[in-house]
Parts: sequence; C-alpha cells; structure tokens
Amino acid sequence: MRAYEAILFDCDGVLLDSEPAGCEALACAVTAAGIPMTQHEAARIFSGNSASASMALMRKAGLDAAAVYAESDRILFEMFDRDIPHIEGIEEVLSRFDVPMAVCSNSAIMRLDRSIARTPLAGRFGPHIYSAEQVAAPKPAPDLALFAAERLGVAPEQAIFIDDNPHGVLCAVAAGCLAVGFIGPSEHRSGHAQVLRDAGADHVVHGMGEFHDLLARHLLPLAA
Repeated sequence: MRAYEAILFDCDGVLLDSEPAGCEALACAVTAAGIPMTQHEAARIFSGNSASASMALMRKAGLDAAAVYAESDRILFEMFDRDIPHIEGIEEVLSRFDVPMAVCSNSAIMRLDRSIARTPLAGRFGPHIYSAEQVAAPKPAPDLALFAAERLGVAPEQAIFIDDNPHGVLCAVAAGCLAVGFIGPSEHRSGHAQVLRDAGADHVVHGMGEFHDLLARHLLPLAA
C-alpha cells in the first residue's frame, strides 16, 4: 500500500458547508442583473469554478461580469458575517490525523480571507491556505495540488486530495494524488457521486465519517 503523508482539502463543500450560500449569492446577483436564476441552477453552472471561469460564463451570457461578481461577493460576505458553517465531522478529521494539511481552493484569496481564515479550522493549516490566484491555472489543472504539495514538502503521490467537484478530482488525478470525491450533507446534485467517479476519483465518500474511516485504512498516523 502506498504511504500517504499529507491531506489536501478543497474549501467550500468540504471544510465549510458554504456551497449553498455561495450559489444563493450568485443566483441573487445574476437575477438582479437581469437573468433569472435559482440556487440549484447556480450550483449546476458555477460550482467548483474559479472566479475567472465564473466571470467568463457571465460575460458569455452578456452580463457585466465584474459588477455581478462583486455583488455576489457582497451578498456572500454578509452571509459569512452572520455564520460560516462547518462540514459536520471536519473537526474530528483535522485533529485526529498527525500529517501536514493544506487548503486548495479555486476561490479568490479575498473570499478565503472572509471565510475559512476567520474560523477555528484555519489554525490547523497555518500558512497553507492556498487559492487558485497563487498559481498559473486553477483546477482542473494540477497546478494547485502540485503547489500545495511542494509547500508541504511532500511528493504529490504521497498526498490525498479531497474535493466535492469534478474540477478538483481532475486536478488531483493530473497531479498524481489519491483523488477522493466528497458528497457533503448539502449536496443535492442528482448523480453527483457518479460524476466524481467519472472524473477519476479513486474513492467517493459520503460525509466526514466515511472520509475518517478511509484515512484510517490508509494508515495515516494518528495524533497523540
């Protein structure tokens, strides 16, 4: 069995149960700009995208992408000021396994500063909270996984990468990491587990309890 020495986490939908809020904010902003959109439609269109990719889609639809994205951020950050929900069970995973960990998110640095960086979870990662803005290409390119692994001092093949979107799974596979697709408590996209498998996920887990068990089976060292 391959020895794994690090865990790379997507942020929204894996560490934070923030995908619904992000999609609601995008739907509200797009609707206000003149194109009616529901939260579920926003999830289907935008989930997992980098800011640049989402803005490209907005421009293609004839919207002022910069203005719409700024309004979406304004709405989302107001939500975060009220509450930044964690994925159930994530604290146990972060505290239980004594290996280096990093956040690998397609979100902008500003969004990470307003979300994960303001939670108690951030202390587990120290300086290793990384945005796609820090690399040449966002997920699904491998750049973010390769960058994080290098910063942690491990080979990509020694890292487990968990993400709730196919972009992240493709990133992990391309980088050579063990790719884990995550189905969280707020996931409502039909057939999404199969979408993650089709993207190349080595494993698909439902909830942090299953991810904890997967990590334990791969012999990661437990914290004292």
